[in-house]
Amino acid sequence: MILTYKKVIKMNASVIKYSIITVLSLCAMITLNAAEPKEDAGWNKTVFTSTFYAEGSAISDINQDGSMDLVAGPFWYAGPDFKTKHNYYATEAFLPSSYSQNFNTFCGDINGDKWPDILVVSYPGKNAYWYRNPGKVTGEIWDRFVVLGDVRNESPQFINIVGDDRKELICTYAGSHGYATSPKNPTKPWTFTPVTAKVLKRGFGHGLGVGDVNGDGRLDVIANIGWWEQPEKTVGLWQYHKADFGKSGGADMFAYDVDGDGDNDVITGLSAHAYGLAWFEQLPGNKGFKKHMIMGDPKNPLAHGVVFSQAHSMALIDMNNDGLLDLVTGKRYWAHRGKDIGSADPAVLYWFELSRKNSVKYIPHQIDDDSGVGTQFQAADVNADGWPDVLVCNKKGTFLFTQTRRASEVKLAD
Repeated sequence: MILTYKKVIKMNASVIKYSIITVLSLCAMITLNAAEPKEDAGWNKTVFTSTFYAEGSAISDINQDGSMDLVAGPFWYAGPDFKTKHNYYATEAFLPSSYSQNFNTFCGDINGDKWPDILVVSYPGKNAYWYRNPGKVTGEIWDRFVVLGDVRNESPQFINIVGDDRKELICTYAGSHGYATSPKNPTKPWTFTPVTAKVLKRGFGHGLGVGDVNGDGRLDVIANIGWWEQPEKTVGLWQYHKADFGKSGGADMFAYDVDGDGDNDVITGLSAHAYGLAWFEQLPGNKGFKKHMIMGDPKNPLAHGVVFSQAHSMALIDMNNDGLLDLVTGKRYWAHRGKDIGSADPAVLYWFELSRKNSVKYIPHQIDDDSGVGTQFQAADVNADGWPDVLVCNKKGTFLFTQTRRASEVKLAD
């Protein structure tokens, strides 16, 4: 049911220009596809709910009908219009002054039946669960199975890290970073393989990522204190390489060739509950990393002047189809009930455009100023128009932002 609607003017994302050129009596028609919009994209904001259900979200074709669906809190919303929602676990709402039992949400075919299942990390220090997709059956609560207990770190990842035929849950368990692998019968508890010595004495932990740091074709584990190199045979602990990627740890961490020099650099937030985004240039000759700020703090703003705190989660994706991966992040709203630095500031959502023209720089583009991010979110093309969109949920509610040339807002019933 649509409660309010502001007229959306749809414009084609691809602007076609034609020119006829005659050279030596040869005529050719050249079609130019404007993959790089000259103007900044607008955003169509859909407000699914203003109720706090979760801080993690995912995008996947849950019902295998060819359209992307959205997963946020206890619901999945059926594409392509997202007006029909289904519970996959019992609805439970939370007060913004408390914490949800859904910090991270991921999708993947866990039991090999070709239907995307849903994995939820409930709360740091508690269980992670996976929910079995019942297939074509709808209108029922999905079966739930324990993945692992006492899952730590607020930036776990769900990715195939060791090159087998399944995704693993990368997290911190019993003080070590490592990965949990599903057994042949994934309804049984998963097996955790530590790749580091004990690095976390207590607390939840911030900042964790997966990426090929040294370019050997194998994915490594990245944390705020350095990175661990995956060996040819994943037996025993992985080799540790010390680095300072943020003393308190930020959010998701990525390995990507930011400057285009052929080796991978590291991108992350410096503090999940304070200020700072940076990319760390990998120096040649194993000489470590050099920090370059993407966003500073109020005392040290960069030239672009954009500053916000608590960039607690991030996505790395090519937002403007120029071939370079950009950074999407925002402010986590009321993370510690208003006790963090900058808590009273607007809950903004931004994407930072990577540019290599003349020098490497990140150009900020605001998506919204009344939503922010949670502890995890996903960006993907949900409407098959060729442009990535952003789905977030947090203490302000659940929001979808689709790229368009004119911004509008649609509010759906809770």
